[in-house]
Amino acid sequence: MRKILFVIAPFVAALTLWQCNSNSSGATVEGSIENAGNLQAFLDKVVIGQANAVLAKADINASGKFEFSFPEGLDAGIYNLRIGARRMNFITNGEEKKISIQGDLNTLETFNGLTVQGSPDTESYIAIMQGLMMQRVTAQDIERLIDTCSNPMLGAFVAFRTLSSSADFLGMQKKAQEKLQAAYPNSEMAAGYAQFLSTMETQIMAQRSKELIQVGQPAPDIKLPNPKGKMYSLSDLKGKIVLLDFWASWCGPCRKENPNVVAVYNKYKNKGFTVFSVSLDGMDSRSATMMQPDQAKQMADASKQRWIDAIQQDGLSWEYHVSDLKKWEAAPAAVYGVTGIPRAFMIDREGNITSTNVRGAAAIEAEILKLL
Repeated sequence: MRKILFVIAPFVAALTLWQCNSNSSGATVEGSIENAGNLQAFLDKVVIGQANAVLAKADINASGKFEFSFPEGLDAGIYNLRIGARRMNFITNGEEKKISIQGDLNTLETFNGLTVQGSPDTESYIAIMQGLMMQRVTAQDIERLIDTCSNPMLGAFVAFRTLSSSADFLGMQKKAQEKLQAAYPNSEMAAGYAQFLSTMETQIMAQRSKELIQVGQPAPDIKLPNPKGKMYSLSDLKGKIVLLDFWASWCGPCRKENPNVVAVYNKYKNKGFTVFSVSLDGMDSRSATMMQPDQAKQMADASKQRWIDAIQQDGLSWEYHVSDLKKWEAAPAAVYGVTGIPRAFMIDREGNITSTNVRGAAAIEAEILKLL
């Protein structure tokens, strides 16, 4: 495990209590950056896991000075100061009046000689990152910061910037996101971080599944409800030849593949063959978080209905249609390493995988004939 941070306790003590309200009396961000004379400075709003949004730009004078003015104040959040190809982040709690940044353009990204006044959270963040550059840190120091800092945006952003995208650190990242979600339950920041972690978790599970999901291995069980709420398990079909089919009503290639599956099903359904369809319809957590509860439920219900309608429209007459209605966050997709659809696996009568990617009527039929 690589080192990540240094002992944070002195900086945690420096954190001040913060509030969610924006600074209604106005705020300024000023700076003096050596070797940046006559360039332009840009200020971006940062949302974890998403592209930055440009808020403002300012000319830098010949001596390297610049200033951004925000009459309505700066909301609590994470911001990116960008000059040419160099950048640095600062973190606000929404109560700052004046933030002053001093440094050198050539070392802006390495934090060498960089100082910030007027933003305690940014001061702590810079001290942390400077310690990171000197390799004085452990994962336990990061976790301590997440647990104790008063501003969850600081904890979340430090976790995002310093912890690698691996299973070893996923638990700490989730803890940071939960604290952020509790402080900002409807924020774009919390939703973006949740989506980032969901994608990370799916990738981790998919990577593991590449080792697990192989020809000759037992097919991991799937137990999910059908559109009416009745539970079906893949393991209940042991004794039959099963095409495990991942699809969605919104997936054009899936809808084009469905007639092939229907043709083979109708030809072999009386010879011990069936289809177990897992739909990736529904709504992911990020989309749901960005909506009001009533609106999210309305959208989820509409997606479920499109799934039901597609089953009817495409003549998918077999009984086994299931979904957890979480779109790409669907648990079976992660278990089977499914990152694109349509995707189908062939399973023999003993419940073992015989093909990890079979598509087209001729290919499906050829696999069935091997198993009859």
